[in-house]
Amino acid sequence: LSAKSTLTDETAWKLRILLNGVPTTGGRKVDQIFSVNAHFIEEEGYEPPQGFIKQIVSDESGENKGGLKITKSRWILSEDPNERKDGLWVWGLFKEPLYPFMLLQLESEEIELPGEEKDTIQPLKLYAQINHSRDEELGVVLKTTILNVRELETMKADPFGAATVEVYEEKGIGQISFQSQ
Repeated sequence: LSAKSTLTDETAWKLRILLNGVPTTGGRKVDQIFSVNAHFIEEEGYEPPQGFIKQIVSDESGENKGGLKITKSRWILSEDPNERKDGLWVWGLFKEPLYPFMLLQLESEEIELPGEEKDTIQPLKLYAQINHSRDEELGVVLKTTILNVRELETMKADPFGAATVEVYEEKGIGQISFQSQ
C-alpha cells in the first residue's frame, strides 16, 4: 500500500522534461530529455496553495553533469487563469477548493551538453499550466503538459513611438510529465 501523493516534502516526484529544438550557444538546435527528482514545498498560510520546488540532487561523482539544475521555481494552484473570479468553493459547494490547474515556473542553470564541442544550452525560464486533480486513492495527480518559454517583444504604445510596452508570447518548447515515487 503506497501513500497518497502530496505537494509536500513527504512525496518525491520525478519530473521528466523533454525539450524540442532548443538553441545552443554553438548555434545548433537540440532535443534533450532531462529527469529531475524533486519535492513540491508548500508555503504555509497562502490561499490558493503555492510554493516552490526543491530539487533532490544525488551527489554521485558525475555531480549532475549534463543534467538540468533548477535555480528558481514557483508554483501556485489556480482556477482557470484566463477566468479569474470567485470559485464555486467560496459558496460552500465543495469541502475544499478545487483548483484544476497548477501554474509552474522553473528557471535553470546553463546546461552543458555531452561531446567535445563544449556546447551549452543557455539558462532557461520555463512555464507550464498543468492539469491538477486529487484522487481518493492516489492523492495529487499532475498531468503531462506543454512546456513554454516566453518571448518578449517590445511594441510601440503610441503613434509617435515615445512609449513602448513589452508583450510576451508563450511558445511551446517541449513537455513536462510528473510521476510520484
